[in-house]
Amino acid sequence: MSQERWDVVIRFAEGPLSYQGDMVCRGPVVRIGANPGPGGLKVEGYRGLDDRQAVITAYDGSTVAIAPVGSNQVRVAPHQHVDWNEIQPIRGPVYLDRDAAFHLGPPGRGATVVFVECRRLGVWEQQRILSDAAQVEGAAQPSNVKELDTQKGIPRWFIPATLILVLVGATALVVPLVGEWRRDIAELGPVDEGEEYYEYVTLEQPVAEELQEGLNQPFADFVMGPNAQAASWPGLATRTDDWDQRYLTYTQHSVQIHLKAWRFWSRLEQIRDDYAIVVEQMRDAGLPEVLAAIPYQESQYRADVTSPACARGMWQLMPEVANRMELGVRGCKLRGSTGLWSPTRKAPPLNVYKNAEYIDQNEPMTSRSKCRITSCEVDERTDVTLSTRAAVGLLAEAWNDPELRASGALVQMTILSHNAGYDDSRFDEEGRIKTTNVLHGYRKHLKTTNQERAPDFYGANLLCTTPEDESKTCGGVIHRESQHYAYSITAQHFLAVCYYAENHSQLGAFSDWKKYTVGDGYCTRIAVPTVEEVQKRAGSKQ
Repeated sequence: MSQERWDVVIRFAEGPLSYQGDMVCRGPVVRIGANPGPGGLKVEGYRGLDDRQAVITAYDGSTVAIAPVGSNQVRVAPHQHVDWNEIQPIRGPVYLDRDAAFHLGPPGRGATVVFVECRRLGVWEQQRILSDAAQVEGAAQPSNVKELDTQKGIPRWFIPATLILVLVGATALVVPLVGEWRRDIAELGPVDEGEEYYEYVTLEQPVAEELQEGLNQPFADFVMGPNAQAASWPGLATRTDDWDQRYLTYTQHSVQIHLKAWRFWSRLEQIRDDYAIVVEQMRDAGLPEVLAAIPYQESQYRADVTSPACARGMWQLMPEVANRMELGVRGCKLRGSTGLWSPTRKAPPLNVYKNAEYIDQNEPMTSRSKCRITSCEVDERTDVTLSTRAAVGLLAEAWNDPELRASGALVQMTILSHNAGYDDSRFDEEGRIKTTNVLHGYRKHLKTTNQERAPDFYGANLLCTTPEDESKTCGGVIHRESQHYAYSITAQHFLAVCYYAENHSQLGAFSDWKKYTVGDGYCTRIAVPTVEEVQKRAGSKQ
């Protein structure tokens, strides 16, 4: 029995593609977008569309459905003559009736399309072939194929031989393809012990094409979507030409190197509950979820960790910053001193390694013993709940700044503010400006580039090859250490979403992420390990 193929007929209501009339799209799955890939319907000449905006499925002639890809906007109505501003975007598959309309992208942009009908291949294709044949110039030549005499029957060897040929041909075609697919997926999963995190990456190794294409989805959802909303710039969420491409490229490379490390996946499993707590607190505060990966970059979610600069806890908060956020740090013993010290300032002094009294000037810069604080009577920076509450307030300082909100780069600048500071001049007795603070660096960048807003602010200043470069900023306005900070955090969160959605979606904090592990979700491009695989791997190394 042959399998029917149903194709979808649509008509664009306006714009450049409306002049083509009815368009037949090859089914049963029709991907639609600005760059949907091989076999998809490429929608050119329309603004506000993602590479893969929507998917239409038609597995029979009576049930045709459309669904958005990721968080992309798709609206459906009974006909095209509606106010699309009054129609809410769909969140999952919706069936299409004849003459129903759907709008791709935000109202005022994108494209309105009418669903005409669903056609079975055997009907329209045969008619087209016959029609084309009838138009051939010259008389039709008689066929040399003689009529089959059915009375004589079919030779006994014919059917077995045909089946063998079909099976051999199918095997020769399918096995290499399956093998290639398995090989590609295997390369996008853990392959060695690796590290728990990677502080920076280089752009020397190319990113796998499948991964590169797929990561547009989380970048839109977790970065550009919140940026667009904060800036009242709807098209920014879907128009990839306006994205910070250098930031995205570094994020892709960081994802690729992190996903290869078993230690990274193992650590995600160990910190599952704490990650869930932080995600929930970000949501409650109206902050983007991607900020939940900041403590992973800072300490891999370890509470009892102290840096050479005396930052402490899983958020690595400086003593003065903790004091500003009303987080208790009191009665600290300083090595080489008999008295007790407590922070009184609300921001670290300029050039903390030279001017902070809790820093040992005789120790090398990279030495952990450079921090003179040996213990404190009270240090709430090690409390997960309290320190996260303080960090939320700290991040909100940058998140709520009107200048940064209008930038189109708010998410990445909020991440950077945790490392570089937002605006310490507010707490300096002489009002001195720290030029590498995010607010002042952004103002300087706008002045230098003569821009009103800069969605590519981060990438344009990601100029140092490594955090150890001799130059302070390598010609930009972001400190070399901060330059390799935000993209790593973004990459870690993208992978955390995949791991927790795949393995722990029953937890409320992670349930919304399950959509990324099915269908066209970006996590399907990654060989996400199971809990059992991670635990087995960790157990074998003990």
